[in-house]
Amino acid sequence: MALRDQQKNPILEIILGTVKLPFTLAGAAAGGLISAGRRYGRTFEKSGRQSPERAKVDTSQWTLELLKRIEWRRFEELCAAYFEALGFRTQASRNGERLDIRLTAAGSQSASILVHCHAWNADTAGIRLLRGLRGAMASGKLAEGVFVTSGKFTHEARDYAAKENIHVLDGAALLAKIADLAPEKSLGLLKFATKGEFMTPTCPSCEIKMASRSSTRVGRKFWGCPNYPRCKQTFFGMINGPA
Repeated sequence: MALRDQQKNPILEIILGTVKLPFTLAGAAAGGLISAGRRYGRTFEKSGRQSPERAKVDTSQWTLELLKRIEWRRFEELCAAYFEALGFRTQASRNGERLDIRLTAAGSQSASILVHCHAWNADTAGIRLLRGLRGAMASGKLAEGVFVTSGKFTHEARDYAAKENIHVLDGAALLAKIADLAPEKSLGLLKFATKGEFMTPTCPSCEIKMASRSSTRVGRKFWGCPNYPRCKQTFFGMINGPA
């Protein structure tokens, strides 16, 4: 059954914004707003001066440009924290470079929705990513999924999602959902998302902040792991993390 036909699922109604979050549930989630970052992220970064690029970015309010500058690991943490702000209990497990976030509603004993998220500011997210979520849903025996990206989705990806019980949230939709939260929660997510070197990608192997480098031949800039040559992880272009 397509997601558009799922009209009576209370969890999806909260996520999609078709009902308001009960006040008591919202209050219960307030205290644990940032716990997702503590549990899902073990990123190590140096303290001290901000990078010049970070100093140029306006972190005083949520904007689409700001959302697209958040590196992949912080974006995962932000998504988990957002769902916790809605009142859900989240449980995460990493499968390689992919993070599976299971959502359990208050009062329920088991998860019912699987979430994948991907920081993407260079292009539109395609069907390949959604197929990965669908496979994980099948493996976890979860009938419904949510995919969140800071970029956009292709038409093919949206059509596929509608047929596979997957709801998609692009960058603009995610910002709209955050704006619907209580002001203190929206601000809390903003402060959490922009703390420290939030634009510097995290090495998926070593869980440390990467370093900006240039190739010796053509001077092309890229992100490299400080543990090179032991770790040869690199990111090129405008992608904030693993594609």
